[in-house]
Amino acid sequence: MTRIGILSDTHGYIHPRIFEFFSEVDEIWHAGDIGNLKTAFELAAFKPLKAVYGNIDNAETRLTYPLTQSFTTEAVKVIMTHIAGTAHSYSELVKEMISVHQPGILVCGHSHILKVKYQPKEKLLHINPGAAGVSGFHHVITVIRLEIDGSKIQNMEVLELERKMV
Repeated sequence: MTRIGILSDTHGYIHPRIFEFFSEVDEIWHAGDIGNLKTAFELAAFKPLKAVYGNIDNAETRLTYPLTQSFTTEAVKVIMTHIAGTAHSYSELVKEMISVHQPGILVCGHSHILKVKYQPKEKLLHINPGAAGVSGFHHVITVIRLEIDGSKIQNMEVLELERKMV
């Protein structure tokens, strides 16, 4: 069993309670708009980090992290990118990734809106953890943790925190 912490849109800020919430995870997945390499390195020093860059990330971050990732955790194929679109209008890049990799999970960010929904047409769980930082229009910081046990995705939990400007 592998325990995963999922977040996006930190924009250079990580609420201290996120570290507590992720204390028992085996790895962290960051779906872009990291904000800066200091934030990425802080997460990577805490737990192994898989990350992609987002539209606000600078050249240095884009040289360190890719636009997309595809990988397998336990028996579940995962694709991750920052901007995916929605189920009925996924970007051409995401449509191609789904076709090639046939993932069980699509992780994305960008919207700052928490969304977890099974997409029967694509046969995947679409996960957008919302926004973990304080920049943007969202009113609540959200992050997700879950377990992957073989081919099972289970015990998903959402942490919601009051968004306070720093």
